[in-house]
Amino acid sequence: MTAPTPRVRRRIEADFGERADAVVDAVAAAGSTERLQAAIVLAARARPDHLEAALRLAALDWRDLLVDAGLEHADWPARLDAELGPS
Repeated sequence: MTAPTPRVRRRIEADFGERADAVVDAVAAAGSTERLQAAIVLAARARPDHLEAALRLAALDWRDLLVDAGLEHADWPARLDAELGPS
């Protein structure tokens, strides 16, 4: 289990409010890199039902998760900076 980076955690807190701690735990368990963890959060679109779908997709095929989150191309670091702020 890898703890989310500070910027992923900030996004989780902004998107999920009082549920943030549970989301942090779920994201940490599901993704081992910042890119995958961010993909889960971005694919969730701040909605608990979408979060469950993103977590299932991460377990099924992480590449499909990257596509769903828009992080599949080589420009993914710039996209993360745009979505989460600079690292």
